[in-house]
Amino acid sequence: MSNETALNRRVLSVLRAPRISEKSAKLAEHNQYVFEVASDATKSDVKSAVEALFDVSVLSVNMVNIKGKQKLFRFRPGRKANVRKAYVRLAEGQSIDVTAKA
Repeated sequence: MSNETALNRRVLSVLRAPRISEKSAKLAEHNQYVFEVASDATKSDVKSAVEALFDVSVLSVNMVNIKGKQKLFRFRPGRKANVRKAYVRLAEGQSIDVTAKA
């Protein structure tokens, strides 16, 4: 396996999906973007993954762990999954189109 394919696998395993919400839309106006990331991802992993995937320069990364809620599923107790989010701030004048369709 070449070094480039190993890098691509790591990038795709770190970034799960962009989080699209009203809050993330407001943050996008200020060069901040929100991504759902792997639970074992570090700030440096997220920074290198975003820079490699979107060809932008990242100024800072903030990580947030969100604990899953207790819910009832068809009258049986269950639990939603824990989620880890990364808030990524880009350099001035750069942007990412997270709503692009493939």
